[in-house]
Amino acid sequence: MTVTPLGIPRRVLEFTLDGEEARVPEGSTILDACRAAGKDVPTLCEGDTLRPKNACRVCVVEVEGARTLVPACSRKAEPGMEVRTDTDRARHSRKIVLELLASSVDLSTTPKVAGWLKEYEAKPDRFGPDAARLNEEPRVDNDLYVRDYDKCILCYKCVDACGDQWQNSFAISVAGRGFDARIAVEHDAPLTDSACVYCGNCIEVCPTGALSFKSEFDMRAAGTWDESAQTETTTVCAYCGVGCNLTLHVQDNEIVKVTSPHDNPVTHGNLCIKGRFGYQHVQNRD
Repeated sequence: MTVTPLGIPRRVLEFTLDGEEARVPEGSTILDACRAAGKDVPTLCEGDTLRPKNACRVCVVEVEGARTLVPACSRKAEPGMEVRTDTDRARHSRKIVLELLASSVDLSTTPKVAGWLKEYEAKPDRFGPDAARLNEEPRVDNDLYVRDYDKCILCYKCVDACGDQWQNSFAISVAGRGFDARIAVEHDAPLTDSACVYCGNCIEVCPTGALSFKSEFDMRAAGTWDESAQTETTTVCAYCGVGCNLTLHVQDNEIVKVTSPHDNPVTHGNLCIKGRFGYQHVQNRD
C-alpha cells in the first residue's frame, strides 16, 4: 500500500489566466499555473530541481498593471492577478530572444527550440553573416564528459547545481563580461586541474547539450546517436547503501548514458561519479 505523507495544506489562490479562472496552491509560479492549464509557455533556463534564475527570458508573460513583461518561471501567482500568456507583446519578445540566441549559439541539440522558432516565426539569419557567434571548439579534456560552449546560453543552471543548490563543489562559475562571458573553472584551466568531482550533475540540468556525456558526444559525431532507438530502465545504484535511483539509457544493447529521476526523494536527479559514470563494468564482455 502506498502511503502519502501528510503536510500542512496550502491555501488555494484564484486568478485569471488568459481570460479563464485559474486555481493553484499558494507559492506556485505563473509557469506552474500555465502547465497545470496545459499552456505551452516556452522556457530554457527553468529547471524542476533548481531555483529560477530568470536568465533566458523566453517565458515572459503580461500581467495586468505591470510596466514590463514578467518571467513566468519565477513570478509567484497572486490572488486576483490577471495574466495573459499569448499577447502580441509577449510573442514579439519571445521571438527576439529566440532570434538572438539562435544567431549566436548552436541550438541544434536543444529540445523544442526548432518548434518554437517556427511557432514564433523567428528568423535568426536576419542579422546577416556578420552577426557575432561563439564558434568555440568543444573542450574534450577528460574521458567522462565534454564541454561544448558553442551551445551554451549562459543559463547558470550548471553553476547553481555545482554550487550551493546541490553539489557545493563550486568548481565552475561565470568568467568574463558581456559577449565574452563564459562558464569556466578557476583560471580557465583544464577540468582535470579543477575542483570538479565529476558528479555530472551539471550535465543533468544543462538544457542545450553544452554539457554532455563523452559517449553521447562521440556517437553524435559519428552519426549513430538515436534517442528514438533507446530504452530507459530505472534501477537502484549498487555502489553504496544510499539507494539512489539510476535511469539507464540503452542503445544497441549498450548503456550510453545514465540519468536520475528528478522526482526521486533520495537524489532529486543528482548522482555521484560512480552512479553517473561507473557503468562500464556492466557491459564488459571479457
